[in-house]
Amino acid sequence: MKKLLTLLSAAIIMIAFNSCSSVRVAADYDKNANFDEYKSFAFYKPGIDKVEISDLDKRRILRAIEAELLSKGFTKSQDPDILVSIFTKSREKINVYNNGYGPYGYGWGWSPWYWNNYSSVSRSVEGVLYIDLIDAKNKELIWQGMGTGYLSQNIDKKNERIKEFVSKIFENYPPKPAE
Repeated sequence: MKKLLTLLSAAIIMIAFNSCSSVRVAADYDKNANFDEYKSFAFYKPGIDKVEISDLDKRRILRAIEAELLSKGFTKSQDPDILVSIFTKSREKINVYNNGYGPYGYGWGWSPWYWNNYSSVSRSVEGVLYIDLIDAKNKELIWQGMGTGYLSQNIDKKNERIKEFVSKIFENYPPKPAE
């Protein structure tokens, strides 16, 4: 029985860990846009300047986007077909876990669980990254990808996490026609 509880606890921890590390993505696009026409890109500075995150994180995101677009066959250009803009949101989640049965444990009188009032507080930040692709000629949004997931404050992990966000978002580009 004790072995079963240990295995069950390990399974729950693994599921929780994996669910926290995933990035949930969604995309929307203009069905009238011909995505085969777009071959070059540039960053849309007015939109990027409005993003309220550190310049270091902006550069990390822009480098990751640039790498993804280059890997998809795009070229960076002064006269681009599409402009790339970003937008971010975040919210802090605080989880309080109280594992105890009150100060007296079960029943009346003395209890072996008297001091078993264990509490822990965890803090996590869930972030949303929007990547907008704008037709440079018409100045119209043609594609928007969104990724949602938990962020890391560790600098090495943050860089990897940003790359993961961007690559997962761009898995939905170019959009596949409905069958």
